[in-house]
Parts: sequence; C-alpha cells; structure tokens
Amino acid sequence: MKIYRAGLRFGLALALGLATSQAALAQGDAKPGDIQAPSQTDEQAGQAPKDTTYSAEEVTAAASKFFGSTSEGLANAIAKAFKDYGQPNAYIYGTEGGGAIVVGLRYGKGTLQFKGGGSQKVYWQGPSVGWDFGGNASKVFTLVYNLRSSTQLFQRFPAVDGSLYVVAGVGLNYQKSGNIVLAPIRTGVGLRAGASLGYVHYTREASVIPL
Repeated sequence: MKIYRAGLRFGLALALGLATSQAALAQGDAKPGDIQAPSQTDEQAGQAPKDTTYSAEEVTAAASKFFGSTSEGLANAIAKAFKDYGQPNAYIYGTEGGGAIVVGLRYGKGTLQFKGGGSQKVYWQGPSVGWDFGGNASKVFTLVYNLRSSTQLFQRFPAVDGSLYVVAGVGLNYQKSGNIVLAPIRTGVGLRAGASLGYVHYTREASVIPL
C-alpha cells in the first residue's frame, strides 16, 4: 500500500510538472511590459462571462477612425475576415514603410490592443520581392485572432499563400503561426507592396535586420 501511494504521488507530481512545463512553453519567453489577453469569467462561479472579442461593428468603427473614413472596400475586407475567422480578440494599428529595387524591406510600428485589456507598442519587419522601384508608406490595421498574450506575437508569421484579397482600393491578406492568425488590412499603395511579403517578424523593439 505504501509503495502504491508513493507511486501515485510521484505520478501526480510528474503530471503537474509536465503541465507546468507545457504552459511555460505555450507562453514563450515573457518579458517585462508584455500583456495578457483578458480571460472569460468562469460562469460556474456565478459571474457573467466577459466579452473578450470585438464585434464587426466595433472593428469597423475603430478601423474607420484610424484610416479617417469608411469605404465600401474597408467594410468588405472586414466582412471577409469575419467570415473566414470570426471575431478577433485584439488588433494592431500602425504605420509601415519601405523601399525596394526588386528585392526590398518593409518596417512598421504600431500598438497592440486587446479587447477589454491593455495595449503595448510593437514593431515588425520583413523581406519582400517583386516591388516597384522606390519607396512608400501606409497605414495598416491588423485583426488578431487567438492571441493569449503579447508574448506570443513576437515571432515570425509567414504569409498564407493565395490569401490576398483586394477590393475597391483595400487589401487583406493572412499571416499564420500555429493557431494564431493575423489579418493586415492596407489601403492604397500599401496593399500592393504588402502583398509580396514572404513573412513578417514582430518584435518588442525596432530592428533594422528583417530576420
């Protein structure tokens, strides 16, 4: 009986240790200043669940304010993202620019905003091919799906092949890593240049190296 109990305690301790390790790996390398997505309140505790995702109306209002106007193209791009992935739990708004002679670079900076939660400055950079000569700058509004903390954002996000959607001067494409999906929305020349990005690397600090 003592051997059985000792084995049971060892098994429980091992399971707890594995669960803790997996949770730590899932969170990544957290740094001071990183923020967490608000979690829903447990309904079994007798409290109402929190609304942790943005509705289409909320996203449209925020994006329209950011871009300075509401257009049919913007509304259609948002509707497309909601149809494909549902309601985001965060978004990033910011500016990006770059230049190229066939092979180019693109850099951006903005703010990550969780629904009902905190905000954090973020930066991104990535290589590209097939741009026109010269440079450009544009605004970008990115819908973010399944992000539990800002720590998970700081990695490379490859562009999803064939996901580019362009309508009435507004472009939308998807970047994906695991179950985290980013949906950048660009207008004007920015949508054309952004379409050629192979991947985007999101970082806590600005970097001149797009790796």
